[in-house]
Amino acid sequence: MPLPGVILAGGAGRRMGGVDKAQVLLAGHALWEHVARRIAPQVDALAVNAPGGTWVIDGAPLPCLPDPVPDRPGPLAGLLAALIWAEERDAEHVLTVATDTPFLPADLVTRLGKAPVIAASAGRTHPVVGLWPVSCQPELRAALHAGDRRIGHFAARIGAREVAWEDEDDPFFNVNTPSDLKIAEQRLTASQR
Repeated sequence: MPLPGVILAGGAGRRMGGVDKAQVLLAGHALWEHVARRIAPQVDALAVNAPGGTWVIDGAPLPCLPDPVPDRPGPLAGLLAALIWAEERDAEHVLTVATDTPFLPADLVTRLGKAPVIAASAGRTHPVVGLWPVSCQPELRAALHAGDRRIGHFAARIGAREVAWEDEDDPFFNVNTPSDLKIAEQRLTASQR
C-alpha cells in the first residue's frame, strides 16, 4: 500500500517576524528542503501543503496542496488537504510533518508504526508529525466545523497513540524564532564534524 507524505508549510511565521518559515535558509537551503530530504526516502510520494508557490527539490517539482477550507485555520486544514490527496492516490494513510523540523529521524515512518499515531520527545507531543488514516476525514471535518483548530485535540479525539523518541538531540526541534534558527545552525554544523 502506498504511503504519501505531506510537509505542512502553511503557517504565518509570526514568531519568525512574519516571514514564510518554509523558505527561511538553514545552511544555504530552505527549511522545507531539509525536511523534504529527510522524509522523501520514507514515503512513496511527497507534497507540500501551502497557500501557493513552487516547490522543487533536487530538480523534481512537488505538488502544492492549498488548504481546502478558507481563512487559514491552521494545521488541521493542512491535515485535511493531506488526507484528501492521499485518498486520491489510493492510500490508506498519510504521513504529515512540519516544515520547521529539519532534524526529523531517518526511521520516522518505521518507528511510528500503525496509524493513527503522533510523535513525542522531551516530554512533549508533536502532533503535526504523525501518521493518519485517510478514513478520519469525517471526524476532521466535524472538528473544523466546530471551530477546533488544534491538531493535538484532534489526535486525542481519534485515539492517536504517541511514540516517544528519547534521543539526546531532539529530532523534532522546531525552528520557530530567529534564536531557534541559530541553534539549528550550530546543531547542523556540529553534526557535520
